[in-house]
Amino acid sequence: MDVRRPTRAANEGTRKSMRSNKGRDTRPELAIRRRVHAAGLRYRVSARPLPGFRRTADLVFTRLRVAVFVDGCFWHGCPEHHTVAATNAAYWAEKVRANRARDKETTERLLDEGWRVVRIWEHEDPDAAAERVIAEVRSAREKDEKDT
Repeated sequence: MDVRRPTRAANEGTRKSMRSNKGRDTRPELAIRRRVHAAGLRYRVSARPLPGFRRTADLVFTRLRVAVFVDGCFWHGCPEHHTVAATNAAYWAEKVRANRARDKETTERLLDEGWRVVRIWEHEDPDAAAERVIAEVRSAREKDEKDT
C-alpha cells in the first residue's frame, strides 16, 4: 500500500498540535529523569548508545551500557492506550507500524551489542519506572564490579 505523507495538516488546530510534539524532555521523561537523578545516578540525555547507529535513547548510562527509552502511547502503538487516528488513518497506521518495527530492531541491535535496554510507556507510574531503571543500572554496576 502506498501511503503518502500529507503535505499539510488537515486543519490549523491539528497543525498547531503536531508542531508542539517534542522529541525529548517530555513530561513523562522528565519525571523519570528527576527520580533517577535523585537516586544519585548520572546519565546522558537523548544520546546515541552506539556510534554510527542513528537511534537515540532518552537516558544512556554509557559505561554500564544501559539504554532507556520512554515511548509515547500514540507514537509507539501502546497496546493499552493507542488510539486510531481519525484523519489520514492509513498514514498514521503505517507510521506507528514502522515505529514499532524500528523499536524492535533498535532493542535487538543493542542487546546483540551487549547493552541492557529498558522500555517504558509514557503512561507508566514514574516512581515504578524509575525503580526499574535504578534496578537495571545497579545490576549492571554489580556485574561490572565482579568482572573487573
